[in-house]
Amino acid sequence: MQTKDHDARKGRLERLAWLLDSSIPLPGTNFRVGLDGVIGLIPGIGDAVGGVLSSYIIAEAARMGVPKTILIRMAFNVIVETVVGMIPIVGDLFDVAWKANNRNVALLREHLGNPRRTDTRNRVFVIVLGVVLFAVIIGIIALGVMLIAALVRALSG
Repeated sequence: MQTKDHDARKGRLERLAWLLDSSIPLPGTNFRVGLDGVIGLIPGIGDAVGGVLSSYIIAEAARMGVPKTILIRMAFNVIVETVVGMIPIVGDLFDVAWKANNRNVALLREHLGNPRRTDTRNRVFVIVLGVVLFAVIIGIIALGVMLIAALVRALSG
């Protein structure tokens, strides 16, 4: 019964990802865009709306029992697409190329097909992501300290 439910959910999520990332063919090319890329063109709210729609795939994956490491990776894909998508023009181009929804459905499909293999790979990803975030935070703190020290030196003569 649960396998049937998972298959039905996976099918719905695959169709949603296709709609959001690949449903519109660009004439004269083999490239496809989706509604997410089109919605992202709306200034101010487009990328936020796309992020909310993309979050539905993550929520459904969580309901299907996907491990947190994979959910973190899925969230990372959506966050990258949403944040970079906010940059005018460049972000819109990135948005249609990154295809976070297709990536996330591929992660779900891979997990359902071979849970052990994906668990190990995703643990490594989460650890590396944590180390990188820690390094960035330390770098920001160090930069702040250096800027304050330079400001104090400049003000003290």
